[in-house]
This record gives sequence, structure tokens and C-alpha cells, in this order.
Amino acid sequence: MLRIASYNVRSMKDDVPALGRVVAALRADVLCVQEAPRFLCWRRRRRRLAAFGGLAVAAGRRRGGVAVLTGPGVRLLHGEGRLLESFFPLERRAIAIAVVEAGGRRVAVGSIHLDLDETARRRHADEAVRLLREVADRFGALPVLAGDINEQSGQPSWRHLAERLTDCYPVSPRGDGFTFPARGPHKRIDAIFAVEGFSVVSCGGVDADPADLVAATDHLPVVAELDHPRPEGEVPPDLVADAGPGTDPVRFPGTDTGDHAGAARGGPAPGLPGEAGEPFPGEAGELGEPGGPASR
Repeated sequence: MLRIASYNVRSMKDDVPALGRVVAALRADVLCVQEAPRFLCWRRRRRRLAAFGGLAVAAGRRRGGVAVLTGPGVRLLHGEGRLLESFFPLERRAIAIAVVEAGGRRVAVGSIHLDLDETARRRHADEAVRLLREVADRFGALPVLAGDINEQSGQPSWRHLAERLTDCYPVSPRGDGFTFPARGPHKRIDAIFAVEGFSVVSCGGVDADPADLVAATDHLPVVAELDHPRPEGEVPPDLVADAGPGTDPVRFPGTDTGDHAGAARGGPAPGLPGEAGEPFPGEAGELGEPGGPASR
């Protein structure tokens, strides 16, 4: 069983010790983060966030503020961050994707944070699914998409995602499902979507101190327990099979994982497979970038 979580951490601007306790309580194999730190000392702060849950940074560039963190219970095969279509003057959005292997299954997990603007949100929902499926197909993996959708079920972008991937919460709900705001939640705007074929064991909130959940950030996390039994007689995929061109292990800008990611899994590789596209100006720097309008 794979335990995947999604959490908007509001750039770690709130009670960091409380945030750390919530992240630890998630017990996630894979954690999709939105509003990950992206300004001063962003790499160090992302590593600190990951360490709270015994995780390592696996994917995600600075711009876009999304990341995927992975734990020792999975093997990291690939990580990348991709910028989504620009809608000036809106904040630049991105998707972070990590491909992991657990129990002989490969899973491509994407983290997104959609815009408050409806047009941008709808376009980015479509683009995120397409990019995630491209990576999943390249690695023979099952796609899972998680994040802050910034709208509720039944609205256009949510429907678009749910028509292509299964909204996990309605399948096997745990709790009321509300994720926003953390103080007095009454909206479900954060979700985990999985490809058809996964067995959703449960999906909902986390068993953490309510005071910590309120203090940590303005969203509540979502956790999905997914299972995908292997058909009888099926042979596990070759873990060293060629995943396609451009996947030689190199460090890609925006994650700064390197030995940290390999060591967390006992792997010898010093880095991750490369990120598609050229780095944007300032991508490798520690200082912040000019930002767009504040996002929720």
C-alpha cells in the first residue's frame, strides 16, 4: 500500500514546529507540497520541511512553489519540475513530478497548485494531466495527481481532472473531507486524483493534534492510501530498463537533492535524472524572485 499526501504549507510562514509535527503525523511515502518555500534559503527550508517526516526532496523547481518529497519506503527513479503556461501578470505555476517504485509498481506522482483565475486554472489543469501522463508513460508508471485545486468539486477544472483521474475522497472517504480554511474548514479545495485501477483504501484528513493543524498553515492536509494488487503471474518491471532519452542521472536545477536523496533510500546515485528544459534566469540562486499576486 502506498501512502500519498498533499499539503499546502503556506511557505512555512506560520508555526513551523506545529507544521513539523503535522508532517510527521502524515507518515507519507510521498508528500506533494504546495506553496513550498521559494525565496531566501529556499533549498535549505525545503530540506528542513522534508526532514520533519523522514523524507527527502525529490522534485520541484523554485518557481511555481510546488515540490514532491519521498520517503525511504519507496525507490526514487526520476524527478523533474516543469513550468506551466504563463498568464501575465498572474503568478507563474508549475508541476513537480516524481516517479517512484514501491512493491514492484512504478507510480508517477505530480504536485500542482492551480490559480485563483478561472481561465488559467482550467488551462493548467489540462496541461498538468498531459505532462504527468507523458512522464508516466515514459517510465511505465501509474499517474497520481495531488494538490491545491483552488476550487471545489463540480466546478470546471475539478470536473476536468475527475474525468481523467479518479477523485480518491468520494471512493473511500475518511472524515468530512474539508481542507480550507484550517480554522473552521468548510471547503474541499485540496485533493488527490489517481488513475483508474488503484484501490483507494481510504482518503481524508490526518490524525494530528487539532491545535497543530490550525497553527501549521491555512490548509488541512489530505492523505490517500492506495493499493494496486499485482495480477497473478505478472512479472515486476525491470528496474534498470531504459526509460527513454534524457534520463541519465544528473542534478537538475531547483531541487538540490543530490546525495541527500540517494542516501535517504540507500541508493548510490549522487543525483536525479535531469529536468526537462533549460533553467530560467536565477533558477539556481538562493535569493527570491519578483513574485506575482499572492496566492491562496
